[in-house]
Amino acid sequence: MKAQRGVALITVLLVVAIVTVICAGMIARQQLSIRGTGNQLQARQAWHYALGGEALAQTMLRRDLQTSEGTGQPAVDHLLEPWALPQPAYDLDEGQGQVQVRIEDLAGRFNLNSLVQEQQPNAAAIAQFRRLLQRLQITEPYAERLVDWIDSDQQPSGELGAEDNAYLLLDPPYRTAGRRLEDISELRLLLDMRDEDFQRLAPYVSVLPADTPLNVNTASAMVLSSLSDSLSPSAAESLVKARQAAPFRDTATFMAQPALGGVQLQGTNIAVTSQLFQAISEVRLGDRRLALVSRLRREDNGDVRVLQRNLGQPPRLPRPTNDGDR
Repeated sequence: MKAQRGVALITVLLVVAIVTVICAGMIARQQLSIRGTGNQLQARQAWHYALGGEALAQTMLRRDLQTSEGTGQPAVDHLLEPWALPQPAYDLDEGQGQVQVRIEDLAGRFNLNSLVQEQQPNAAAIAQFRRLLQRLQITEPYAERLVDWIDSDQQPSGELGAEDNAYLLLDPPYRTAGRRLEDISELRLLLDMRDEDFQRLAPYVSVLPADTPLNVNTASAMVLSSLSDSLSPSAAESLVKARQAAPFRDTATFMAQPALGGVQLQGTNIAVTSQLFQAISEVRLGDRRLALVSRLRREDNGDVRVLQRNLGQPPRLPRPTNDGDR
């Protein structure tokens, strides 16, 4: 009888232990499910807040064009306009976080796609890109390699170029694109592209339609200095300071600046307006951080369309450090 009672007690203890293990597992799974649902909800909220920042950027660009049309003067885009000025961080409901919006003019950067126009190398753009690389103290022949990356033929650009035969020797092997760039991250695929070179170059370049002109009202001193061999960085700084006092109303006013005396811009397309912008909406919600990078196009009628959204690149690329950027 005592033996039976002992067996029964052991059986009860085993049942209690099994039930305890099962209950603990169920509670753990339930906690993981609740946490996963909470993360999904927070991610969805952050995404919609970022879309709100994008909508704000569209509104600011639309209003800027309407304001310019109301003055009766030709439209000009410059860094003293509301869209280009630093925006305050907007607090979310109940102190959950903040939304920060920044708008940048992509036409104020060197357009990498301008190196090849109508499947032909653009000598003026290639020379300008070489000067930009030199100003940034980048010695690798990325200009020639980028021309070969974009064009559709298989003829290397001189001894420094690289077509499919060079890339197929890599591990893993791949081919050149044979088309225009869609994102600056494609620069990382160039032969022997170093990360430090990419990070140094990224704030000064963009990927736009090949015929997009450079906005001299928003270009940094570094980019302006690449317009000519005779235009030194210090002279470009004086151009930036001049436009801070009065933005250039047209390209003739820009070319009439003393710093550009004797400078000839042959084959270089410049302007004082822009149509393509980049809006960065950075959301901090709880312990989550999300950065939405939107490429926007402002049409002549004021409509602002979203061309591209990107969540994959770093939220804040290195920005030009010289004081003449604004």
